[in-house]
Amino acid sequence: MTETSGEIDTGSSTRAGDLKLRVLSALVLAPLALGAVWLGDWAFALLLAAAAILMSVETVRLLFAGGGIGAAMPLAATAILAIVLATTGLPDAALAVGAAGLAFSLAARSWRAERLLPALIAYPYVVLPLIALIWLRRDEGYGLVAVLWLLTMVWAIDICAYFAGRLIGGPKLAPRISPKKTWAGLIGGMAGAVALSLVFSIWLDEGSAVILAIVALGLTVLEQAGDFAESAMKRRAGMKDSGTLIPGHGGILDRVDGLIAVVLGAALLSLVHNAGNPAAGVLIWP
Repeated sequence: MTETSGEIDTGSSTRAGDLKLRVLSALVLAPLALGAVWLGDWAFALLLAAAAILMSVETVRLLFAGGGIGAAMPLAATAILAIVLATTGLPDAALAVGAAGLAFSLAARSWRAERLLPALIAYPYVVLPLIALIWLRRDEGYGLVAVLWLLTMVWAIDICAYFAGRLIGGPKLAPRISPKKTWAGLIGGMAGAVALSLVFSIWLDEGSAVILAIVALGLTVLEQAGDFAESAMKRRAGMKDSGTLIPGHGGILDRVDGLIAVVLGAALLSLVHNAGNPAAGVLIWP
């Protein structure tokens, strides 16, 4: 503890308290998420449905001026129906439902002479990653491993970036969007993602560990981009956090912003590399 100009500097104690809240929240939420991923099927769908409702409320709050729970209901209903269809093995139908929900929202907003951009962002932002997660998890061969890898990799990126940024500091990545993000944090996040991916590659004992590490580097950049995208939405809305649901973290979007981008990137890789076995398409490289 230090003193400056007669006042006690409480920055260190504040950061320590914030870190404690983050750790306690993670200890509660991480087992819940991992358990649902492990069980898969409708247990996983139930977790995603709960997330869909919370994501919808926060996304509407950020993007739709004055939007509340009522305004979020069409988006949440669209996301939940898409989750149900994807879980029953109909991802194409789930995508069609997402597109229909977006079309209806655009038509309604056009009729009321409201801006269309918020809907154009909100529906893909909420619906697509949920469908992608189920699509990857339903791969019978590697679905569980792939989703565990993506989830724990995002956690590793966040943890390593947090401590690298705190300990090393240095130049900021994009101070106008997210003033706390540093280049040291990005490099630390990359190191965490690569290390975790190498562990998974050894566990799988299949494919190229080097290529998987390169994929992890690319997904780390996407994770940071997802973080910046949500930060930009919060700044535009004049909000510090997307919500107050999770002590020490803010809202659910504050926790899954990077995961959204990572999952979409992984799904795109799977489509290009091995759409028939999407989880293998992102995990197993020759």
